Amino acid sequence: MRAIVLAAGDGSRMRSTLPKPLHLVDGVPMTLRILNALEKINLEGVVVVVGNQAKLVAETLTQLSGDSTRFDFVEQRVRRGTADAARIGLQSFGIHEASELDFDVLVLPGDMPLLTSETLIQMQEHHQKLRSAATLLTAKFEDPSGYGRIIRDKDGRIERVVEHADAGPAELDINEVNTSVYCFNSLLLSQTLAKVENSNSQNEYYLTDVIELLGKSGHLVTGVVVEEADEVRGVNTQEQLVECETLLRARTDMK
Repeated sequence: MRAIVLAAGDGSRMRSTLPKPLHLVDGVPMTLRILNALEKINLEGVVVVVGNQAKLVAETLTQLSGDSTRFDFVEQRVRRGTADAARIGLQSFGIHEASELDFDVLVLPGDMPLLTSETLIQMQEHHQKLRSAATLLTAKFEDPSGYGRIIRDKDGRIERVVEHADAGPAELDINEVNTSVYCFNSLLLSQTLAKVENSNSQNEYYLTDVIELLGKSGHLVTGVVVEEADEVRGVNTQEQLVECETLLRARTDMK
């Protein structure tokens, strides 16, 4: 398995000149916390997709990690969505539509600083045991407002992810949500990314579209529910940054 960390967002809601991946959570840049969690997983390679102030982000994370061989960086020069970022990450591994390389790839956001290696290992083992085309890390919230809902069939397979704004009344009642952490078969991911369209209000290519396309093609898409929902808190604002830091310190105090 290899990993792609998506850290190219502009982070405009942070209201800061500091690139979003470099915002500190208890003294450590949030994206470096993700990379540190990946250290404990058996991975053949890690690539970080950067965008806003790409050179500064790459140089800072490399310097603070203390090891320039731990991971590589690739730039998403034009931010065209998460599916496009994943495609750029795959290409850095030599994967394209005609490629014969075949491996599992973990795709995760760079703004989820509480995510643990234990959860990622559990997800990796589940994905490889079932030989899924895709495995999603999901969470169950009492209030799932704003999150994409997980739609499963009668057998428990994931059919698609419905964004909150597009969900009907029955779908809004679902409390299982997408966390934007995925495992994919690399070849199926590459082939399906080529089919993703940007016919949406943002004119972006969404990685969630891959899930529905895989399901419609008859491929197995499964999910793992994270045990502690706080692990999958993302950071998009200064307030959320403070919340994650408070939770991290509480976790440390409990050990």
